[in-house]
Parts: sequence; C-alpha cells; structure tokens
Amino acid sequence: MKKTFFIAALLCIIQPGFGQFGNLLDRAKNKVNNKVNQKIDQKMDKTIDKGVDGAENAGKKKDPKAGAAGVESQEQATGKNSSNTVASSPAFKSYSKFDFVPGEKLVASEDFSQDAVGDFPDKWNTNGSGEIVTTSSKEGKFLMTQKEVVFYPEWVKTLPDNFTLEFDLLSTQKFSFYSGFFNVGFTSAANIGTDFRKFARFGEGRFEKGGGFEVGFHPQNAGGQLGITEFYSSYDFKEIIKNTADQDKLSEPAKTAVRISIWRQKSRVRVYMDDKKVWDMPKALPDGMKLNSLYFRNDAANDNNDAYYIGNIRLAVGNPDTRNKLITEGKFVTHGILFDVNSDKIKPESYGAIKDIATVLSENPGVKVMIVGHTDSDGDDAGNMELSKKRAAAVKDILSKEFNVEASRLTTDGKGESQPLDKNTTPLGKAGNRRVEFIKQ
Repeated sequence: MKKTFFIAALLCIIQPGFGQFGNLLDRAKNKVNNKVNQKIDQKMDKTIDKGVDGAENAGKKKDPKAGAAGVESQEQATGKNSSNTVASSPAFKSYSKFDFVPGEKLVASEDFSQDAVGDFPDKWNTNGSGEIVTTSSKEGKFLMTQKEVVFYPEWVKTLPDNFTLEFDLLSTQKFSFYSGFFNVGFTSAANIGTDFRKFARFGEGRFEKGGGFEVGFHPQNAGGQLGITEFYSSYDFKEIIKNTADQDKLSEPAKTAVRISIWRQKSRVRVYMDDKKVWDMPKALPDGMKLNSLYFRNDAANDNNDAYYIGNIRLAVGNPDTRNKLITEGKFVTHGILFDVNSDKIKPESYGAIKDIATVLSENPGVKVMIVGHTDSDGDDAGNMELSKKRAAAVKDILSKEFNVEASRLTTDGKGESQPLDKNTTPLGKAGNRRVEFIKQ
C-alpha cells in the first residue's frame, strides 16, 4: 500500500574557513559568551519550571492507592480544588463541532492500574513484546510497544452494531517518518487464541470469513504529533475502502497525547483525533456485519527508539437513548462526562455527551432536572462528597453558559462514593461508579 508522508527538508549548515586569525579570536570570544549565557538560561529555566510545577501541584494530595504513577482514573479528593469549569476555555470551545457520544453501557475500562510497571498486562495477549510504563508527559500507566507486534484484550468476545472505543495514544518525540503505523482494528474473527495471522496486515488471514475495519495512525512530524491516518475496510477478502489521508488541519503544536475516539453505528464508522473528525464513512461496513474482536498492532519500527504508547481505554456499547430515558423514564446516567483528576474541571472530550443532554433539554423547555455527581471510593469520604457536588455544579455551569439552558431549570447534588453501581476493586468497577446522573424533577 502506498503511504503518503511529509518529508521534512534538512538544512545543512556548512561552516566556512576561518580565514584570518583575528576572526578566530572573535569567534572564540563569542562562543564563550554564548556558553555563559546558555548556562544562565538553563538555570533560570530550571528555577521557573520548579516554581510552575510547585504551583500546579500545590494543594494536591497523593492517593496512596494510585502508586508512583498517579493513575488518572482514580479520585484524589482533598476538598481544596476550586470550582473550575471550562465554559470559556479555548480547548473546550474547539470541540464545538465534536459530535462523538460515548456508548450507553461501559463494558471495558483499562488504565493498567492493576499491572506492574515493566510487565505485559495480565488480561491481554500478544505475539511479541510490550510493557507497562509511566511517562513524564501524562499521568497514569501506558502499554508501550516498539517492535512489530499485535496485542489484544482477550475479554472482548463480541461487539454489537453500535459501540464506541476511546483511548490515549502517544509516540516518542523524535519519531521516524519511515516507521510503521499504529493500528486499531475490529474483526469478525472469534476465539483467536494464538492465531495472530487473523490480525496480519495483508493476506487471507487478515479477516476470518467475514471482514472488519482498521484505522492506522502515524506521527506527522517531530514532537509526537499524530497527523496522518488511514482507513481500511474489507469484506469477504475484498477491499471496499482503502485510502490514506494527510490531515493538514491537524498541523498544530506538539501535544503530549492524542485522544482517539471511534464510533461504529451499523455500517457507519466515525473516527476522531481529539476534537477533529478525520473519517466519517457511511458505508464502511455492510449491514449486519458481526464483529467480535478488538486488536492493536504496531507495523514495526524503522528506528529502535521509536515507540507507541496507549492508555485510558474505554469501550462502551449501545446507542445512548438520552431523550427516552430522561423524558419518559425520568432518569439518564452518563459516563461520558469526564473530569481532570481531583478536580471539577470538565475534559473537552465531554462536549458531545453534554451537547446531547442540552439538546434534549432545549427540545423540552418545561423539563427541570437535578444533576447528581458520583465518584469512586479512592480518597476520603468527605472529600469525595464535596468533589461530587462541585462536579455536578460544573456541569450545570456548562449547560447554562455554553448551551443556554436556563439555570433555574437545573439543581445540583452530589453523592460522593455512597451509591456505587459496581465494586470499587477493578478499573471497570471504578469507572462505572464515576458518573453523572440527570433526574427529571
């Protein structure tokens, strides 16, 4: 398959001859001055960075359950966080066209918190190698891969006509243009076991008598920015979609991570990178195609230093029935409104879920709702109670300021960790307990 890459031109600077001895002395003098100034700048940078880090971490209490990495999914309530929504945040507003809405029922939430750093995750399978790591770029644990390898979560046995998958994807800072894509795929193949040929790049083993689809990602330029994607779909070993897209609109400053969101609705597939919709394929799959397995694949590194990292994986099934559940049943529960750790600051990727609620409220102007926040059990009870109340208030603030829902129609409450839906002993259980409820009044 032909791939399109942006090849950066290299500027070669050739030093001229010194010519005269006086010029050499002048150059030496300038060199010394530059070195001195560079040392001073480095010390100033360290001092400034230390002060910034201290300001950012001030008032935060480390949850001992989170371990050295400080896993993002865990609550770390202290009661010292200020009300801090993102209604006026440019990052939040950039999601104004983000129409991704997570599935209704969360069936998998993987943050690798149960796995030790240096190990391959216990509930996954692979034909190569990978290991759990922490990074200085983003809190939490990530599964890192450098070599050509496939790995997949064995607990995913079947996928319905409607599902959503979300995960964070990072790459090393200086990633080679010639290293392979990182791919996430869905196939009709079941009971994979150790037959990794079903996840191969090409050939008869690609999909087992049925089909599926795959999306690939590659850094566009230095800094780990992910900007080139490809979409591949097949059925009965016949290719129906094959393309490579250069996402020029993603030419933004380098980021620490990109949030990938994939939404399958029967034959339609949408793919998002952060707030950008990069693929929207109405006929990506034939109607009625049954998908069973989810997998990730690294198509080999050209440079041994190149690596991909994935984490904060969320798989949900079912098309949210917001309107029916809120208006008819009187209650709607969402796991799609996400917050920063130990904060009531709403993550920008929550835009689609909040917009979905706002649309229902706008279409039913006589309806009033109570917004109730819930947390998992990490942290102390009192802190979690306060945090849940502040998060509910943050959602009200967003609905009122960003979506023009009358504030008088919205009341708030928080239940902390007091009303769990699941056990707080697994990442999936904790993720299920962290939620926002909308109750018709």
